[in-house]
Amino acid sequence: MKATVAGAPVSFGVFEMTPEGAETVAADDMLQILAEAGYDGVDLGPVGYFGRGDQLRRRLANFGLELAGGWVQLPFSDDEAFQAALPSLTDALRVFSDAAESSPNRLPLPTLADDGSAARRAAPGRGQTEDPLDDEGWQRLATNAAHAAHLVRASGFEPTFHHHAGTFVESPDEIDRFLSNVDIDLTLDTGHLFIAGGDPLEAVRRWGGRINHLHLKDVDLAELKRVLAAGGGMPEVWSSGAFVAFGTGDIDLPSVMAAIDERGFEGWVVVEQDVLNGSDLSLPTFQQQRAHDQRLNRDALSAWV
Repeated sequence: MKATVAGAPVSFGVFEMTPEGAETVAADDMLQILAEAGYDGVDLGPVGYFGRGDQLRRRLANFGLELAGGWVQLPFSDDEAFQAALPSLTDALRVFSDAAESSPNRLPLPTLADDGSAARRAAPGRGQTEDPLDDEGWQRLATNAAHAAHLVRASGFEPTFHHHAGTFVESPDEIDRFLSNVDIDLTLDTGHLFIAGGDPLEAVRRWGGRINHLHLKDVDLAELKRVLAAGGGMPEVWSSGAFVAFGTGDIDLPSVMAAIDERGFEGWVVVEQDVLNGSDLSLPTFQQQRAHDQRLNRDALSAWV
């Protein structure tokens, strides 16, 4: 497979939902763990976490890593809120440009995602019944997503769209509707697809020609179903330990990777094992656990890439 494997800060509890003031793994420690485990790239994480400009380029070069992509969440179904949020996209694109100046082998993909709603985030996988989006909302979502994609392409990058639990593009039917209305290809996230009742192998068959980015997760389905049945929202899913190391969950990794390979996939494979830090964590122990799991994850992909 002509793909490139990247790690992600979210696997170390560093992402937009990290509690304010929480103790987190240092950027250089994280990159060293990923480099030593055999990764070739890393996702951006919160804008600025790895630095900007020369600091970002030096940091990536020091560990032999390239930037794979990065999360840009925008309220696509709300025109006013979307316009107000566009500076965050502009800021992220500057950071992508900073990283790309080092002439990478593979450009990063700005990863666009919908912002969803509070009702949807509180009911992951049940959004179509808890907070359905009407036809006018879908029109706004498609129009604004297309505008964001235009801005990404004007900056020299190819966008990708991430379906995500707790947003207005979460279920297989919603993904179908998005892809039929917007000229942006798909980030397939195996974990978030499980939350929305989808199957990753069927997803490759269904959308394979539109998948240009892969967020690969393994999931303990029994734990995930327990959290969702108890009424848990996305914070509860992230903190539950439902996202596990490859080989310890329920994803059929060989079948999914074989199907991806058959499609001639040549993009980034970003390994994500979403974790939400607890307030009482021991950082050294937590870091050791994260390093152990990221080695398992990288080794599990060695048969393909």
